[in-house]
Amino acid sequence: GEPVEDAAQVISRMSDVVMIRTFEQTIIERFAANSRVPVINGLTNEFHPCQILTDVFTWIEHRGCIQGKTVAWIGDTNNMCNTWLQAAELLDFKVNVSSPKGYEVDLEIANISGNSHFEQFSDPMEAARGAHIITTDVWTSMGFEAENEIRMRDFKDFQVDADMMCVADKDAVFMHCLPAHRGEEVTAEVIDGPQSVVWDEAENRLHAQKALLEFLLLGQLAS
Repeated sequence: GEPVEDAAQVISRMSDVVMIRTFEQTIIERFAANSRVPVINGLTNEFHPCQILTDVFTWIEHRGCIQGKTVAWIGDTNNMCNTWLQAAELLDFKVNVSSPKGYEVDLEIANISGNSHFEQFSDPMEAARGAHIITTDVWTSMGFEAENEIRMRDFKDFQVDADMMCVADKDAVFMHCLPAHRGEEVTAEVIDGPQSVVWDEAENRLHAQKALLEFLLLGQLAS
């Protein structure tokens, strides 16, 4: 029952950095506004910046600069999708979003300036055509378990499979933040296939977080 603001005042006196995984974005914003130390968004309902930091790093590691590339987001317009859209504006790439009717991008929630860096598609195959990264997430995110049965029905035509990878760029990679549900949002053939970089992506969460902590504590990246 302690107010978030009070918890922030106390915890930030006992630490150098705070990472929070929570539900509503407003919780972490209230905490950060009352913290003496940097606060990292480990995940909220609306955003997942640490994961996208990792995903962009993984792309750079495998293929180089992401500027001008196209990311195809297939499925639920969740916290991952919202943060891909924010990254596209910052780093100048494009996101093709394909989701069922009723699950389209909400510009206000995504907190982006407009649609200059993304396009919405009703057909996931068209969203994937020519894309350099094909990525997705579970159909039912944390906190939405009560909607699982409805979501299984609504998203059944939005599975990433081999046919979808075939219409992407010939050097396209597949990404997923994990855990994945094979046979739902992605087939085993894709996630375990040669274009999948999910295990490098998973490892890179460690390295990206080390770099983020270094930057927040030192104010720079060590040479």
